[in-house]
Amino acid sequence: MIERHSRDARRSRVPIWLIVLGLVALFGVVALIWRGATEPPLELRSALDPSAAASRIDAEFVGSSACAECHGEETAAWQGSQHQRAMQHATSDTVLGDFASASFTHAGVVSEFLVRDGRYYVRTEGADGKPGEFEIRYTYGVDPLQQYLIEFPDGRLQALTIAWDTRPAEAGGQRWFHLYPHEEIPHDDELHWTQLQQNWNFMCADCHSTDVRKNYDAATDRFATSWAEISVGCEACHGPGSQHVAWATAGSVDAAAGAARGLTVRLDARRSATWRIDPATGSAVRSAAKPHDREMDVCAQCHSRRSQIAEGYHAGKPYLDHYLPALIESPLYWVDGQQRDEVYTWGSFLQSRMYARGVVCSDCHEPHSQQLRAPGNGICAQCHLASKYDGPQHHFHAAGTAGAACVGCHMPPDVYMVIDPRHDHSLRIPRPEETIAYGVPNACNDCHERESARWAAGQVREWYGDAPGGFQQFAGALASAEQGRARAAANLAALIDDRSQPDIIRATAAHRLVEHPDPVIQSSLVQGLNDPDPLVRRGALTALELFPPEGRLQLAAPLLDDPVRIVRIEAAYRLAGVSSSAFSPAQREAFTHAAEEFIAVQQYNADRPEALMLHAAFDARRGDVTAAEQRYRQVIERNPHYVPAYANLADLYRAAGREADAAATLHTGLEKVPPSAALHHALGLSLVRSQQLDRALPELERAAHLDPAAGRYAYVYAVALRSAGHVDRALEVLEAALERGPEDRDLLAAAITFNREAGRLDDALRYARQWARVSPEDSEVQRLLTELESTLGR
Repeated sequence: MIERHSRDARRSRVPIWLIVLGLVALFGVVALIWRGATEPPLELRSALDPSAAASRIDAEFVGSSACAECHGEETAAWQGSQHQRAMQHATSDTVLGDFASASFTHAGVVSEFLVRDGRYYVRTEGADGKPGEFEIRYTYGVDPLQQYLIEFPDGRLQALTIAWDTRPAEAGGQRWFHLYPHEEIPHDDELHWTQLQQNWNFMCADCHSTDVRKNYDAATDRFATSWAEISVGCEACHGPGSQHVAWATAGSVDAAAGAARGLTVRLDARRSATWRIDPATGSAVRSAAKPHDREMDVCAQCHSRRSQIAEGYHAGKPYLDHYLPALIESPLYWVDGQQRDEVYTWGSFLQSRMYARGVVCSDCHEPHSQQLRAPGNGICAQCHLASKYDGPQHHFHAAGTAGAACVGCHMPPDVYMVIDPRHDHSLRIPRPEETIAYGVPNACNDCHERESARWAAGQVREWYGDAPGGFQQFAGALASAEQGRARAAANLAALIDDRSQPDIIRATAAHRLVEHPDPVIQSSLVQGLNDPDPLVRRGALTALELFPPEGRLQLAAPLLDDPVRIVRIEAAYRLAGVSSSAFSPAQREAFTHAAEEFIAVQQYNADRPEALMLHAAFDARRGDVTAAEQRYRQVIERNPHYVPAYANLADLYRAAGREADAAATLHTGLEKVPPSAALHHALGLSLVRSQQLDRALPELERAAHLDPAAGRYAYVYAVALRSAGHVDRALEVLEAALERGPEDRDLLAAAITFNREAGRLDDALRYARQWARVSPEDSEVQRLLTELESTLGR
């Protein structure tokens, strides 16, 4: 389903892992990259995944009905499941909502639902802001809500943002409701049901149907999307089944007929070992190491927050050759890794001790019915001794209460899409002390809302002695990066080096290094580039933005031939600005192939502004300014409210010495998106470069006001004020910003410098001491502190 949370969150998740945040000094951040394109040779895939050898390139999808004759028990479990009903034609058997001339009003828009000649319709506001009648072609999901899809002549299917609550009436259900109940969404807003962020072809098709082919034609801006099976069928998880069916119907089913039995992929991780509970710990141990991650990859295609980067994925193919997963970053996750937005469990589970010990999805979930393998605490008692863990001596709550439920403390739910609770799959120990330190939620206060986090931390200490540390030990490092603290770079580097922490966390740390330039990161960056985990390698590549183009070549060139697509494409992008003459012949050939993959991904996703932006950025890096300009303008033409396009086009003009064109572009963007802090900031900088400081100040002030959490905006505004002779006002701006970000090095340095120049040595000393407290190893601040103390006789 197409899911959204709040307006604050949704503006940054469009979706967040795809958005280009800006490539240039105007934004002060680096673009995020989509990766992917063509598939590695079968020989390479076979080397990486032995099951791939059994996956013939001519295997075809045959449909779930072909599986039913031999696999009756599995088929019976699948029938009626959420997978089997993930997407259906709109009929009297599938439509659950009230279409008997029912009506629903939201933000002044009246929508009516009706049936005529066996077809289902909604009368509501269309893309032009005027009422219209639209036919419901498909249903989407069944529990606890059902959405409805409407088809347009250009092949787009759009998801209505009014959904039907399928819960029983006594539970509050059997009603129409809006997915954004507290928001007024005009017809030209990206979240209006007719607009970009409610588009089925890109947003959700490949998870609700089997073998989806998007088939977008950029020349005509049309879709011809197709599927092998309308819902999530057998082959969505097991891969195309024609060869297995051929084996099964050949008249001989012994090993000689084919050791691989024609299977596309063998999902045998669960069967490869047994679990034995260790009486000393009360927890189970796997009898043999997990042999592969094939099952995790199969589930990840739909149960991870990710972007699709290449068509043609099916079970058995490498996940990271077709998808780019989101890392553990805001606003998707809290800094301790807890779910914050809708992340679909995979990224959470990869952080868990369970995953590290070899647990797979099917250990807890029966995959055909999607039901838990045991009810209540019984699911956890499969591996955790009930006599030790399922009693008040462990959880300190009365039996049968919410506090006695394992999932209540270790998998607390959050509600999405207004009515849909989903459990956090990071399976963590509640740590209210991290609530105190970093502002993250904790399971204790989820129930005890009237109590403080300090109370909860005290209870934990009383029950268990010292606060239990838990498996996940990374919140401090990610919090330091999130808050721009002085030791952020060192903390991230240490996290990359710590192999005891989850790889997805180490990849996140590597990815965030680019925000914190510091010599201390270099050795960890080099290690990250050579890490066994591809997510870590890709994350480390993004930090190469800190190096000049030629300095990247030696570090990144070996990864142009990486066996994993997301790494190859990242390497190509990071090396796009390197002069061709700097490459050796072998490096140039590898770059050419990786660059072709990068471009193929952008062409595959050309229905999205993010892809066009990345293609334009790639062109700009390679010196093709004309092509870059054309692509940026294409984005603006199709998506006039897309802020990064204006900012990046303006920066392209700035780099070409066309400052007037840059300013004009930013003015145009602000006409479309007046509350954009980024565009006001960029325009202010453009005016500064044009020596129009008086006109620049209001723009810089507006940016700082619109986004007070962005210390960079406050810093630039304060510097401009000082340049204009408004020192007192500059110091006021710095002081207010430092209250929000007391460890921001740029803000502290400016506060020291400005106060010193104004003769306010006591204030300069105060800020120097503040800087020294957060960065005691910094020799420069220690020198400055000594100098100020000596001058003041302290």
